[in-house]
Amino acid sequence: MSFMQALKARWNDSASLVCVGLDPEPAKFPTGFAGDDEGVFDFCRAIVDATAEYACAFKPQIAHFAALGAEDALTRLIAYLHASHPGVPVILDAKRGDIGSTAQQYAREAFERYAADAVTANPYLGRDSVQPFLDRADRGVVILCRTSNPGAGDLQDLVVDGRPLYQHVASMVARDWNENGNCALVVGATWPEQLREVRAIIGNMPILVPGVGAQGGDAEAVVRNAASADGTGLLVSSSRAILYASNGADFAEAAGRAARELRDTINAARR
Repeated sequence: MSFMQALKARWNDSASLVCVGLDPEPAKFPTGFAGDDEGVFDFCRAIVDATAEYACAFKPQIAHFAALGAEDALTRLIAYLHASHPGVPVILDAKRGDIGSTAQQYAREAFERYAADAVTANPYLGRDSVQPFLDRADRGVVILCRTSNPGAGDLQDLVVDGRPLYQHVASMVARDWNENGNCALVVGATWPEQLREVRAIIGNMPILVPGVGAQGGDAEAVVRNAASADGTGLLVSSSRAILYASNGADFAEAAGRAARELRDTINAARR
């Protein structure tokens, strides 16, 4: 089953548009979890098990593992996800972008080393920098379009031929790059107007929406502006607000509650 097929099935089976971000920060772990491979893996596994029923996808952030030297924990975590929660897609948040053989190696890293179902990618080096990802019709390519950070507008809002650059990115991906039907876009929850504009450009292509929760994005505004015609089309991503809902012994239960509450808030807006 391809990434897009798995995602659509998961939207239906879970009745959820919540994407749980996995960004381990040992300083925020409850007492008893070390910052080594075992501690990182054990913490993330507990979060996964507590939130899986409320999630349409998981999104581990590669830098949070690599900075800790915990790449092995990431490999084991994705394998655990596939084995224990089959059917829940895994998006490797790596934001890769490079040229030639390096881009090919990044695709191998994401899809072969880590066995991710999809990967985030940066389009600003041009199509050849993401072509090795696009060529994998069975996997997903989630391409940065209008990001949630305060400085996003420095480049993404630059006006080119009468419209902002991020709209050109959206059009190009939807029109030219999505030949295998395996593309999605990243548009931040902090920009509801831009979400609406991008949705109008790309039709029913999925949008990964970071920025809900700790970054202040409004889940209801996201749904109103960016859900597809059938009420899906979104992966509403929350990381810190779920992962660190509690730093006590009840951390996993608190994470599960936070994921459920976000799912319910989104579903109320969908109705």
